[in-house]
Amino acid sequence: MNGAEALIATLIDADVNVCFANPGTSEMQLVAAIDKLDGMRAILCLFEGVVTGAADGYGRMADKPAATLLHLGPGLANGLANLHNAKRAHSPIVNIVGDHATYHLNYDAPLTSDVAGVARPMSDWVGASASADALAAEGSAAVAAALDYPGRIATLIAPANHAWEETKSRAKPVSRKPAPRAAASAVRAAEQALKKGDAALFLGGRALRADALDEAGRIVAATGSRLICETFFARMERGAGRVAPERLPYFAEMATENLKGVRRLIMVGAKPPVAFFAYPGKPGWLAPQDADIVTLAGPREDALGALSALAEELGAPKDHGRAQTPFAPPIGTGKLDAAGIGAVVANLLPANAVVSDEAATAGLALFPMTAGAAPHDWLTLTGGSIGQGLPVGLGAAVACPDRKVVCLQADGGAMYTIQALWTMAREKLDVATVIVNNGSYAILNIEFMRVGAGAAGPKARQLLDLTNPGLDFVSMARGMGVPGRRATTVEEFRDAFAEAIACKGPFLVDAVI
Repeated sequence: MNGAEALIATLIDADVNVCFANPGTSEMQLVAAIDKLDGMRAILCLFEGVVTGAADGYGRMADKPAATLLHLGPGLANGLANLHNAKRAHSPIVNIVGDHATYHLNYDAPLTSDVAGVARPMSDWVGASASADALAAEGSAAVAAALDYPGRIATLIAPANHAWEETKSRAKPVSRKPAPRAAASAVRAAEQALKKGDAALFLGGRALRADALDEAGRIVAATGSRLICETFFARMERGAGRVAPERLPYFAEMATENLKGVRRLIMVGAKPPVAFFAYPGKPGWLAPQDADIVTLAGPREDALGALSALAEELGAPKDHGRAQTPFAPPIGTGKLDAAGIGAVVANLLPANAVVSDEAATAGLALFPMTAGAAPHDWLTLTGGSIGQGLPVGLGAAVACPDRKVVCLQADGGAMYTIQALWTMAREKLDVATVIVNNGSYAILNIEFMRVGAGAAGPKARQLLDLTNPGLDFVSMARGMGVPGRRATTVEEFRDAFAEAIACKGPFLVDAVI
């Protein structure tokens, strides 16, 4: 076998069996290896930002890595924004980036670049093969790095000649190590802090899975503490029957007001909250300055085990009474707005759905309105780099083919990675996309005022506006093989979203608000 075949075989042996790809000439041996060997599903994406975002969504839902196949430094660079989001989400991903043959690098051909330099800022691990014999071993090391709990971004650079040269090397499979346990001293410190009162558990990462939330509910029942979660989390299991934490508000002044009076903040799977940006005269550190910060479990420690141990130390009741009751707001009529979208989604969201939320300003309303909907998973924009929602929904649908995926996507962010619709159609993925279409970068209109930039003049307003011409998302979707409908009233949206949910395959609703 050649190096490419040894590498792909090693990935398959390690249970990496999906590859989101946008390859080029230097990756053709790897493409041939995927074609030759059984066990690797290859999914073409038309832009590298879709490739990396899909791998992120897959990793969040499968709890194991997908591979990506990217073309040299520029191809990797095109995917960096969604690798940034994936890194913030602690998603496991194995990037395979082809490079020129080692002996060709001296010629400084047009696509020659510092691939490792491009990779490092958005990767936790970067490796490169030294020979064809080393390629499979480096692939195994990349998988091991990606599996480091709860997940890391590993980028392997594969020179073209190492892929086509013959080798007898095939690396041994790797397995995931158990999640590191929180120290007993951390459990005792959290117990003491909670007993003093005026405390809140602050949750992120794996602490937002249903089993960990159940343990947190026990702790709250025993101590009367508050239960708060990160503003932008990787994945939360929520809905009727599950424990629902408060979501920390996005705007810094609202977040500081929310945390006022908290004297002890116990971190579980999260870091202390800070503002997304600096604002003149407003705090960047969101917790009260005199609050004690106690870490029960860091983002890379076993949150479930730590919460369970803490609940037992406190003698917390098994029946905590904190489960969310079923509830959906009434569906209104008339002109469509964010509240109208939220009411319809809350009523029609099927059980066990996966929601990819990049609805931006509208998402702040949609999230609380769906708290009592049927049990579901909710994925958010962890790193703040827009263009994530559609690719993450794509990857989630590949990871969970038996579950309905709903993308709540703002119009501006959609245009970054609209090509994801084509892959949804080609792969026949069960994704209902709702474009929340307000014709502007609405969040930036708000931020323009909040940063003290003054009154927006005509040139400033033009940079925040998405009309003239307006974006026809139904036509774009149909052009990529996805059926769709436009809605401007609550009644139209209810009918269109019901059709999207009933459709077994991709469907887009352009919700104009």
